This record gives sequence, structure tokens and C-alpha cells, in this order.
Amino acid sequence: MHPTTAYSVQRLMPLVRLLMSNTKPEKKHTVLLAGFIGNVVEWYDFALYGYMASFLSGLFFPQEDHLASLLATYGVFAAGFVMRPLGSAAFGWMGDTIGRSRTMLLSVMLMAVPTLALGLLPTYATAGALAPVLLVLVRLTQGLSVGGEFSSSVTYLVETAEPGQRGYAGSWANMGSMSGMLLGSGIAAALTTFVDADTVSAWAWRLPFLFGGVLGTIAILLTRHLRQTEHFKRHAEGRGETSPLIEAFTDNLKQTVKATLFASAYGVLFYFALVYLPNWAGDQGGYPLHFAMQVNAGATALLLLLIPLSGWISDRFIRRTHLIMAAVAIMFVSAYPLFLWMHESGNVAALVCTQIILAVLLAAPLGSAPAVFVEMFPARDRLSGYSVSYNIGLGVVGGSTPMIATALIQVTGNDLAPSLFMLLMALTGVTAMALIRDRSREALQE
Repeated sequence: MHPTTAYSVQRLMPLVRLLMSNTKPEKKHTVLLAGFIGNVVEWYDFALYGYMASFLSGLFFPQEDHLASLLATYGVFAAGFVMRPLGSAAFGWMGDTIGRSRTMLLSVMLMAVPTLALGLLPTYATAGALAPVLLVLVRLTQGLSVGGEFSSSVTYLVETAEPGQRGYAGSWANMGSMSGMLLGSGIAAALTTFVDADTVSAWAWRLPFLFGGVLGTIAILLTRHLRQTEHFKRHAEGRGETSPLIEAFTDNLKQTVKATLFASAYGVLFYFALVYLPNWAGDQGGYPLHFAMQVNAGATALLLLLIPLSGWISDRFIRRTHLIMAAVAIMFVSAYPLFLWMHESGNVAALVCTQIILAVLLAAPLGSAPAVFVEMFPARDRLSGYSVSYNIGLGVVGGSTPMIATALIQVTGNDLAPSLFMLLMALTGVTAMALIRDRSREALQE
């Protein structure tokens, strides 16, 4: 290592130790807020980047071919998702070895710092080929972080929850992710609506990313003093030499497979309802795309109110797996009729009702599934098994939903073909839930 670099690293170590310290006891609302804001930061940036892609393509890539530049920008976006499985393995292992709270802090820092950096990056006009290289490095770092933040925050929230409140506590992570997506898309829409395109391209595009850095700083401050969970402390004292990642794929292979199977179904249904449906409504349903997007945003806002309600219901009245199975089973029955109704009628009511129905049904897994995943695994490899299965299912399989649905239409020539894919994955989700033991009324496994 160069002497100057070594000196710089040495100077940074006190700051790192300060951020990693866990000396102050936290209150219950602080724990929930920390889990919430961390996921807001993660998904704010991912949503923001997607919505700002058309501007970023002109800023970071040569403009001889606009389409090629836009594709390159979306390719960088996709690269962030490619890093999710690697991030899930790395952060899952860290969460089971150095602790949940420290892993949460690291993942938030790995999103907050690059988000701030993105707002300060030089453009292609200033730095030439170095600009897209820096953009790729930022996105890869953020993708690595996304692979660890959600599962580590859920695990922490559920392990520190009061008895009988694990579903409600875990739901705060999904409230954060959904809020982040809404905030990112809303700020991007406001910027492009109220600021002229030349000003956005000149300098205003940086503002949303710099604001993301402010959010990230708040998240770091909330997370840096969280104590280790008692579950982690107990299993860490007796941990052997076996890696928790290996244990997740050996001793607890059945749980990992079941969790991956359900996460895949859950991910497809999520992306269908909240990402793909507006585009299908615009391209195949004959609805104005801007109207479909507005309806989708309204349904997402409704979902934010229903997510904690679902977690609370699963704590008090209906066992988690039963609640999720019922909701997904209704999706299985209603998927084709709803798509047929939208396609054949072109009626505004059909789109609005379909979007609301799917949002209400999605509230069940979004509110209750976080606790289900945590309850499936013993403490010693809980975060490893959860993180890997969740990110493979939701990130890889679920994230491929728009591409698969579009390909089905092209191959079959049938505009309703995506609904059959949704139907199949709903059946998969019901089957997976039926195979998972419900532990919502039991103590967490040690």
C-alpha cells in the first residue's frame, strides 16, 4: 500500500470506530425508525436512478447514438441488481458473525455514501470516459448494499420485537422500501415537471441525489448506536467453525429452498402489480400511460397504510402463513379475469379496481412475510438463509418479471399471456406457504 494511502486509512479509522460503536441504548420507536429509514434510503436511490435515466444517459455517455446511451444507462441500472446476490451472501454472513446491527450500519453506509457521490460525479463532458466508469462503480456498490439492507433490518426488527409484535415490527422494513420508491419517483417527477429540461441537465439533476445523501446521513445516525440483539449474542457465544452460509445450504437446506420458492412467487406478484401492470395497461390495455402510472401511485400509497395493518393482524388474529395463503390464493383465482376485464372493456373502472384489488392482496405478504422469513431459520444462520433466499427470489426471479411477461406476449401473440404467468406464480406461492411451518405463535428458534 502506498504510504499516503496507508496514512489516510489510519486517519479514517477513528471515524469508522465511532460509527461502528454501539454504546447508547435505543428506545422502541428508534429501532422501528432506524429499520424504516434505512430502507427508505436504499429504495429511494434505486427508484430515482430509474426515473432519471433519460437525463443521466445524456450526461454520462457519448451522445452519437441516443438509444445506445439510454441502453447503457439502463445496463448500469441492471448491474446494480446483478450485485444483489453477492451482497446477500456477504451481508448474510456478516450478520451471522459480527451482528445484525453492525451489518445494518455497513449496508446503509454503502448506499448513502455512493448516493451522495453520484450527485457530485463529473459528467462525460468534463471527465470523458472516466465518467461512466465512476457511475458503474457507484451503482455496483449500491447494488451490493441493497443485497444486505432489507434482510438485515428485518432480522433486527423481528428479533428485537416484543412478544406478539413480530409481524408488525417486521412490516416497518417494507413500509420503508415502499416509501423510498414513492419518494424517489415523486421527487424525480417534481423536478422534471417544475424545472426546465436544460436546467435539469445543467445542474439540477444532482439535487435529488444530494438529498439522498442527507437521508443517508440521518439513517447512519439512527443506526450507529443500535445494540446487538439477544438472539445474536446467545448464538455467537457458542458458534463453531462452520460458516453460516454453509449451514444455510446444508443443515437448513429445506428451509432455504422453501424460502427461495416463496420469495420467487412473492417477487413476481409484487413486480406484476406495482411495476409491470401500468406498462401492460398502456401497451396492451389501451389506457393512457400517464393515467395508469397515476393509478399505480395511488395504489402504492394505499398499500403503505395496509402493510402495518397486515403485520398487526398476523400478530393478533390470523396466523401469518394462513393470511398470506388466503391473499395469494385470491390472486390465483382472480388474475386472468381481472386482466381479461381490463383488456376487453378498456374501462377506467377496470384498471382502478384491478390495481386496488392487487394492492390490498399484496399487503398480506408485504406486511407479514418479513416475520415469516425470520421465523423460518435458527439464529445461527438466520440472516444468511434469509438474505440469500430473499434476494434470489425477489431480486433475480421477481426482477425478471417485466422481461418474462413481455417475452410471453411476443412468443404467444396473446396480450393476456402475462396473466397466466401470474396465475402460475400465485399457485407456486400458495404451495410454498403450505409447506412452511407457521411459527407466528412460537418463540424464535435459537
